[in-house]
Amino acid sequence: MILGTAGHIDHGKTTLVRALTGVDTDRLPEEKRRGITIDLGFAPLMLEGVGQLGIVDVPGHEAFVRTMVAGATGIDLALLVVAADSGVMPQTREHLAILSLLGVRGGVVALTKVDLVDSEWLALVDEDVRAALSGTALDGAAIVPVSSTTGEGLDALRGALAEAARTVPARSSSDLFRLPIDRAFTMKGTGTVVTGTVWSGSLNRESVVRLFPSDVSVRVRGLQSHGRSVDQVRAGDRAAVALAGVDLDQVSRGAVLVQGDAWRASRVLRAQLALLDDVAVTLGPRSSVRFHLGTSDVGARIVVRGNALTNGVRVAARVVLDEPIVMRAGDRFVLRSASPVSTLGGGVVTDPLAGARARPWPLEETSARRTLELLLADAGALGVAVKELPVRLGLSPSDADALVAGFQGWRVGDRLLNLESRDRLQAQAMDTLSQYHSTHPLEVGAPIQWLRSRLDAPDDIAQAVVATLGSKGEVVAQQGLVAKATYAPALSHAQGALKEAILKAVTEAESAPPSFDELASALAVRVEDVAAISRWLVRERQLIAVEQSRYYSQQAVQALVSRLGAGMDGARDYAASDLREMLDLTRKFLIPFLEYCDRESYTVRDGAGRRRLGTLARLSGT
Repeated sequence: MILGTAGHIDHGKTTLVRALTGVDTDRLPEEKRRGITIDLGFAPLMLEGVGQLGIVDVPGHEAFVRTMVAGATGIDLALLVVAADSGVMPQTREHLAILSLLGVRGGVVALTKVDLVDSEWLALVDEDVRAALSGTALDGAAIVPVSSTTGEGLDALRGALAEAARTVPARSSSDLFRLPIDRAFTMKGTGTVVTGTVWSGSLNRESVVRLFPSDVSVRVRGLQSHGRSVDQVRAGDRAAVALAGVDLDQVSRGAVLVQGDAWRASRVLRAQLALLDDVAVTLGPRSSVRFHLGTSDVGARIVVRGNALTNGVRVAARVVLDEPIVMRAGDRFVLRSASPVSTLGGGVVTDPLAGARARPWPLEETSARRTLELLLADAGALGVAVKELPVRLGLSPSDADALVAGFQGWRVGDRLLNLESRDRLQAQAMDTLSQYHSTHPLEVGAPIQWLRSRLDAPDDIAQAVVATLGSKGEVVAQQGLVAKATYAPALSHAQGALKEAILKAVTEAESAPPSFDELASALAVRVEDVAAISRWLVRERQLIAVEQSRYYSQQAVQALVSRLGAGMDGARDYAASDLREMLDLTRKFLIPFLEYCDRESYTVRDGAGRRRLGTLARLSGT
């Protein structure tokens, strides 16, 4: 479990953490010199009956609120620090707002420096704090007076933190692993090391992880948690991860370590969001803001259906980011203005992998099943990858598997489609076949690959569409062709006459039949018509396709094959010149016919010539 500090600058957050844990989280020289926290600090805290919590100590200065957001995102419990000699200050209120935006629902308030005030003043500050907490994430939280100098109240604070921690649900270690990186550095003999809080799942030493946004796979050389080498880190742990084969310039705050192939970086997301009640600005689709999620901090534009985004009203929106980041459904984010710098509002991600033209979804409370329905309707014929469901729905892998097991739509391999998309594709396939039969009335069917390419779907889904239509008996697919089950090619009267003319011309020519071009010229018709009728005659077993555009009669091929069978000795090879004399063919007809014999396994060609095969011997009767 992660405990995050919050509060105004110089209210004693770091001093209090040191008093509780013995760890000084101000590690940078500039932090020591200036006496303020600039970057995130970390320390372990043991609580009786709870175990170890990881403390994230965040800066309170207004200039470092973006760093505070990076630390506060992903915390389970908040420790709000208010100095008793100062009371509630501007950053106190901003930090409270940020905690609410990030969905933090548990915490404790520490009134520090009580050794510097009298009881009457302390009572006034206590009342001021309770008023500030009203309606926030820490409304009703315990308020504990403490002094980091004298030690007064520290035991009571530990007790209050333990009590609050017991009310916070534990994170699941069986979920997908994700660790937003907040620091990266190089250690001699170790290489590149990154640190962060494990948001979900677990990670073992020697595992392979993916580093985003570069999306490269790297190996985990070693793991530490609060300075101790460990073999595994789990959800809620502070972790230092040594990575093999990664240069430091490939990693920065905002990068993320994940495991599995469910994750993708994205620049467009759907979300539900709201501006803070006291924000005095109105955002339109061209307004630029800073988008904070985890340790990522990128520019963004907010697109709201209908009108501008105003304060205090929750809306559904599309968020377009300047750079791709890794996110998950259910993640919470904060919106801040770039100039003047201030917190504007925030929200929750509803679709982390929205398409470039995605429209905001209706503003409604959705279940995982309902969200899947929206995703499928939006995806259409592309479908939704099963492997991405834990990320797109914010579910654990086991819960995603259970949802898929009860899925009532259409599954094709690793993709899910709704029944409307399936029916639409099937109707498109049938319409396309009807058009093909209309324009190619003599063809048995359309090439299957041609039909797939005409459907508005990936090839594997198009293939499944044809297979499904075949299983329902609506189409017939064979020998690479597909046709409607009710379709039968038929010749018109004119085509019947052309068929007889072609058959007569080819039969009379015997072993030197005319080509399609020659037939078209002689019969004064189009080459396309000759080709279509000739293919018809092949299917009727009256012609044989010896060449691509020159067909022979059955009788002519039988006579030539029989002549080869009678003249060739199976024990020797024959040159083309030998076979030319045997068949009495010119070279124009000889080579294509011999290649036909090779394809039909009547003969076989090797380096010395051609040899007769057994099939040829049987045809010739020898």
